[in-house]
Amino acid sequence: MKIHKDVHSFKKIEKAVITTGTFDGVHRGHSKILNRLIQVGEDTSSETVIITFFPHPRIVLFPDHNLKLINTIDENIELFKTYGVDHLIFQKFDKDFSRITSLEYIRDILCKQIGLTDLVIGYNHHFGRNREGSINNLHEYTDLYGFNIHEVSPFDLNGKSVSSTKIRNAINEGSIELANDYLGYNFKLFGEVVQGRGVGSSIGFPTANIRLENKNKIIPAKGVYAVNVYYNKNKFGGMLNIGTNPTFNGNELSIEVHVFDFNQDIYNQTLQIEFCKRIRNEKKFNTIDELKQQLSMDKITALNNLD
Repeated sequence: MKIHKDVHSFKKIEKAVITTGTFDGVHRGHSKILNRLIQVGEDTSSETVIITFFPHPRIVLFPDHNLKLINTIDENIELFKTYGVDHLIFQKFDKDFSRITSLEYIRDILCKQIGLTDLVIGYNHHFGRNREGSINNLHEYTDLYGFNIHEVSPFDLNGKSVSSTKIRNAINEGSIELANDYLGYNFKLFGEVVQGRGVGSSIGFPTANIRLENKNKIIPAKGVYAVNVYYNKNKFGGMLNIGTNPTFNGNELSIEVHVFDFNQDIYNQTLQIEFCKRIRNEKKFNTIDELKQQLSMDKITALNNLD
């Protein structure tokens, strides 16, 4: 997969099958679109192209909303690679780009710049200034600019369509298993191990304190989670707490993971953490012994819920 920094650095190709969108999470709905993209590319002997945007358009247009994203750019790139796409274009999204009309986007970018012959698009996709463009507009342009449309229906899970918004809501609520079902894989985060207060070690449950690498990454709801931890290409089980450590009168949000059967110095190292199940809410305990007893039970629960 070739990665391009913007549409203007892309050398026009003869036959391009294109899909375009933000693809936050690259979830099961996106997967349906991407699989169709690959199929159309094979059927028409064309090159496949994904055009996505950075920053996320809503971060640019609605900065006060403080949107948090399911995946970072690097996480999305790794997911895109698994589909065998030929080209991935990251188009910078700013206020100027947001003013491009749907007609200009189709005519000047997709057709003239990229070489559009087939467009694979989700059923509810909108594009162009003020999201004016829709599947209906596209049908008006097909004969004029000589391309075909392949509309993809929503991916339904238990009768409900999958969307990035629903996944973010599930993560924010701590419904990590629902989020994972929507995603089609376990939600992940990457972070650097930083110095903590050392409280975990003092009670027999040493933890690695995680600092996220991306400030726009969504953080699941407070609570205790069963997780898989990846370090140096090795996989370990663990349990992770997101919260403020109320038993120790903490007030700052922290992410701390206790890795099972692990005893290495990993300060300043990067861990990948994969969320499997939410075990319980964060709780303030009356004594340290109560906390330790609960952590022992949490470990058993976590071990029984790891993938």
